[in-house]
Amino acid sequence: MNEEHLTLCASEEWRALVADELLPWVLGGGDDRVDLGDDVLEIGAGPGLVTDLLIERAPRVTAVELDVELADALRARMAGRPVEVVTADATALPLPSDRFSAAACFTMLHHIPEVALQDRALVELARVLRPGGLLLGTDGEDTPKRRALHVGDVFTPIDPRGFPARLAAAGFTDVLVDSNGDRFRFRGRAR
Repeated sequence: MNEEHLTLCASEEWRALVADELLPWVLGGGDDRVDLGDDVLEIGAGPGLVTDLLIERAPRVTAVELDVELADALRARMAGRPVEVVTADATALPLPSDRFSAAACFTMLHHIPEVALQDRALVELARVLRPGGLLLGTDGEDTPKRRALHVGDVFTPIDPRGFPARLAAAGFTDVLVDSNGDRFRFRGRAR
């Protein structure tokens, strides 16, 4: 992640956007609201602002982060809380199959450098979720502003129109992909 992007992802502005808009949109409301269950996996935790919100909604969270420094900092910050921080690649999770009740991906899949590797991460998420376990998340669409934020950074945007088929191929059913023109949310249940 480039410095500008990392600064944004650790900012109060980002925390407010996730807390007030993205997480409520992804979780849904009323009859559409989903429950995360008892053991939640987060991939691409970065500075941990989403992690902070997930532990308010689940008794146990495992946060996976590829960047060693970010993972170490998050591990230190989460000490004493019901969070395990794992330094790992989302395409090869060192976690047991059928463990998690839910998995969250917030604005991180576009940081995986190839579509085939993104699909591999989705297969891994299906593997570590219990049958019926929930995958949910959001990602940004391909816009000039978002491309500018990723100069010198990995940016492999996902086309939300083709994403339902990719989720189904990875092992998910009951797929929802919904775009607001700037971002999209997604959900699916592990088979």
